[in-house]
Amino acid sequence: MMELQDNPGIPAVVGSATNPIVGRVWQLAEPLCLGEGMELVHVEYQREPAGRTLRIYMDKPGGVTLDDCVNISRQLGDILDVGLDTELSYRMEVSSPGAQRPLGRLSDFERFRGRRIKVRTVQPIQGRKNFTGTLEGVQNLSVRLVVSDQTMDIAFTDIVKAHLIN
Repeated sequence: MMELQDNPGIPAVVGSATNPIVGRVWQLAEPLCLGEGMELVHVEYQREPAGRTLRIYMDKPGGVTLDDCVNISRQLGDILDVGLDTELSYRMEVSSPGAQRPLGRLSDFERFRGRRIKVRTVQPIQGRKNFTGTLEGVQNLSVRLVVSDQTMDIAFTDIVKAHLIN
C-alpha cells in the first residue's frame, strides 16, 4: 500500500480538482473544525434549482449535535466572508455526514475498506461515470473497487463524488 500523506500535484480532497472553491473552503474550514474538536469530512459546492449551495459535513466521536452545527456555521460564515474570493451568493448548510458518509480524502478510502460505496467520476470509464461496489482500499493513488466481481482501479483525481452506501 502507498503512503497516504499529501502528494504534490494530487488534490487533497475529492472535487477540489474540478472546483477550486471546494479546495479553498476546505483550507478555511478545516482549522476551525479541528479547533472545535471536529473532523471536516467533506465539502460540496454546487448549483441547485434554488441557487448555489455550499455543504459542509463534519463529524466527531459520539456524533454531531445541532449546537455543533450552529456553532461551526456561525464562525465559518464569518471566515468565508473574509477568506472566500467569490462574488456569487450561496446558501451554506452544515451537518453531520449521516449513514451515507461522503468520502473526501484519499485516507478515507483506506479507512472504510471493505464497505460498499458509490463513486462518480469526472470522465467516463468503460462508458460510464457511476460505480457501486466494495471498497478494497488505495493503491498507486487509485481507489480499488470491486464492481460485479470485477476489480477496477479509479484514479483519485478522476473522482468527483464518493460516499458510503448501506
